[in-house]
Amino acid sequence: MEPQSSSLLSGETSLLSGQKSRSVFSLVVIVASLGYFVDIYDLVLFGIIRVSSLTSLGLSPDQIREKGLLLINVQMAGMLLGGILWGVLGDKKGRLKVLFGSIILYSIANIANGFVHGINGYMLWRFLAGLGLAGELGAGITLVAEVLPREKRGYGTMLIPTIGVSGAIVAGFIAEEFSWRTCFFIGGGLGILLLLLRIGVLESGMFNTIKNARVSKGNFFSLFTDKEKFIKYLKCILIGLPTWYVVGILVFFSNDFARQMGVHGVVKPAIAVMASYAGLVFGDLLSGIISQIWKSRKKTVILFLLLTAGTIILYFNLYNATPKAFYWICFALGVTVGYWAIFITIAAEQFGTNLRATVTTTVTNFVRGMLIPISALYAFLQNYVSLYVSGAVVGAACLIIALIAAFSIEETFHKDLNYVEK
Repeated sequence: MEPQSSSLLSGETSLLSGQKSRSVFSLVVIVASLGYFVDIYDLVLFGIIRVSSLTSLGLSPDQIREKGLLLINVQMAGMLLGGILWGVLGDKKGRLKVLFGSIILYSIANIANGFVHGINGYMLWRFLAGLGLAGELGAGITLVAEVLPREKRGYGTMLIPTIGVSGAIVAGFIAEEFSWRTCFFIGGGLGILLLLLRIGVLESGMFNTIKNARVSKGNFFSLFTDKEKFIKYLKCILIGLPTWYVVGILVFFSNDFARQMGVHGVVKPAIAVMASYAGLVFGDLLSGIISQIWKSRKKTVILFLLLTAGTIILYFNLYNATPKAFYWICFALGVTVGYWAIFITIAAEQFGTNLRATVTTTVTNFVRGMLIPISALYAFLQNYVSLYVSGAVVGAACLIIALIAAFSIEETFHKDLNYVEK
């Protein structure tokens, strides 16, 4: 049921559109895609240079494993808090202000990260980089979803992660050619270039319509005080659980799993990361096209979750495999969790204009932040079972929860987004 026709029943009020037909390849889509490119570049870069950077700071192998996981969690904590901050600001002050402010903070943090000489400084700037990056994807998806007509917005939001995840591949090549400090400097420089490109982007017409209206905007706590909103919001987060389990556990710690399974040869996390993100490019493109053909976000997510389950089973049966076979499975994992584009689009389409940026930005980063409890459970279980069993149990739990949420979430493909939440 469209929000306009059910406004009296659901508490949603229709607004005048003021929305013009735009090309899928418009400046706003390109800028949002490049914002996610920088986002992924940074997230993946640390996974690649984690060992080399911490080694140069004088840490032992055991300390590298311990502090490496801590740094990942610190960065994710920054993204979790940043998701709330930028999401609320996006609904109160505008999507564009978030896109500018977040990239400025990220650029400063990355340049400073290149000068650190101790673990405490490393942690501080990883936290602030995470805080800055937290606004990129959510604000970009929200802006694109609002400026494109409903028949095109699926293609627009598909292009953002499809182009954006290639930042992981670039991060891999940059890490091979430059020192870890230079890699951070390059990340900061990319942020500054993106800042200049954003000058020509216009604000969402939907946001401008409600900017001065007497309606509550960016009320994050309303998501927890209204049962219907809370359940809908929680489902948006839970369907994304397997994405960061795959990337943050199976791919980032691929060398540990490979040793457990007796892989013949050394599996390098850097190559595993590049392989999985190359798969994500295809997965995001494929899931977007399928959702447009099927005219269903929900069915597409369920399909990709089932494919993810099958590929994870293959991953845990790579006994005595070669590194090449291992990398191919990492590529396949990337393809199957490529429903990331659809998952974020669903979040953007679930709520009204006055709460949309808050939801989209926080959901994106809460899913990333879920790596903290996922990795904590993964580490805890290793006190009782092997690393292999721990990884499999955590993966099964993430998939079951995500499938339950996906089966029960609202279909939003045909939904008109031009309304507000009361």
